[in-house]
Amino acid sequence: MEKAILHHNDILEMLDGLLREPKLFWEGFYEDRDKEIPFFKAEGPDENLAVYVQNGLQPGRTLEIGCGPGRNAIFLAKNGAKVDAIDLSEKAIIWAAERANKSQADINFGCISLFDFNFEPHTYDFIYDSGMFHHLPPHRRLTYLEIIKAALKPGGKFGLVCFNTDGALPTPDWEVYRLRSLKGGIGYTEDRLKAIFKDDFNFLEFRKMKKILQPSDLFGEDFLWTCLMEIK
Repeated sequence: MEKAILHHNDILEMLDGLLREPKLFWEGFYEDRDKEIPFFKAEGPDENLAVYVQNGLQPGRTLEIGCGPGRNAIFLAKNGAKVDAIDLSEKAIIWAAERANKSQADINFGCISLFDFNFEPHTYDFIYDSGMFHHLPPHRRLTYLEIIKAALKPGGKFGLVCFNTDGALPTPDWEVYRLRSLKGGIGYTEDRLKAIFKDDFNFLEFRKMKKILQPSDLFGEDFLWTCLMEIK
């Protein structure tokens, strides 16, 4: 029997079904830790995140979404944050937990989608997303934004790293569904990205990530935007 569209979530699930199944994809993505993926080779944090902390950001209670192998979560925990870190991939979480144990970093990891994550509203001082947003289908953006706003404390900070148009094609929203593909992620122009967040956040910093040659204590690729925002 075909499922009826009776609620808003039914529409979201229907649109999800037009695109690849994310959990299956990400479990496969993290299957081989030796793949030539830039952030697989790095163990240090994003260079912009290190700058934020150096310039006085006090992460406090922190949520990292799409934490992958845990580079940034470990850095934040080592800098005094109480960190919850989530990822859809069980393989990513296992890898991150191994790294955290080796670094003696106390982090609360969870293998769960952001859209299923239960949290107490307005309890996070800082939320960080390094690489999830550009893989988010357009119909999930509004819910994503509502969750970020609901989870942050008044005056809380939100850090975002995502593809610019050197990192991925700037596929228009409607084209995603016509093609039934995100084409490996959406590359955002500055104007397109700011339009999504400007009504709810003030931009404290917006720039390209600095490219960092490996091996290094930091990670950086210039096909990524870095943004630091404060909730209005």
